[in-house]
Amino acid sequence: MAPTDIVRNTLSVLVQDVDGIISRVAGMFTRRGYNLVSLVSANTETEGINRITIVVDANELIIEQVTKQLNKIIPVLKVVRLEEESTIARGIMLVKVNADNTNRPQVVDAANIFRARVVDVAQESVVIEATGTPGKLRALLEVLEPFGVRELVQSGQIALNRGPKTMAPSK
Repeated sequence: MAPTDIVRNTLSVLVQDVDGIISRVAGMFTRRGYNLVSLVSANTETEGINRITIVVDANELIIEQVTKQLNKIIPVLKVVRLEEESTIARGIMLVKVNADNTNRPQVVDAANIFRARVVDVAQESVVIEATGTPGKLRALLEVLEPFGVRELVQSGQIALNRGPKTMAPSK
């Protein structure tokens, strides 16, 4: 792969839980014209420390620049580029699908094939919750589209390294 090849990258960033940190991180991407695919912030096992998972399409040079710029932001404690083969990454999706008495069993069967859960049943629709890789979620949507998708919301990706290695800040 050439250094100029654009590929999907996942960065895991440990930050202090301070006001405005998400804006500062997102602003750093905006100022440089880099397109974020997703950005998710959540608490970690350590109080006062959050993990921001950033997915961005970029080449090697841009990722190096992004990492250096992130490390310059004071509340940032650590930046790690997650390698696809050693990472567990998942997103979550809620999708409301047309389903009445005639086709509800087929909709539920489709959800079950993807290990998704039906979390709400109404007279004319069901809401399905699914977690997985972007490919799995896309495939489930393709199966559900013929029934009629009424509403859809999808989270950004979260990710962890496989095995015993952690990002916990050194104490």
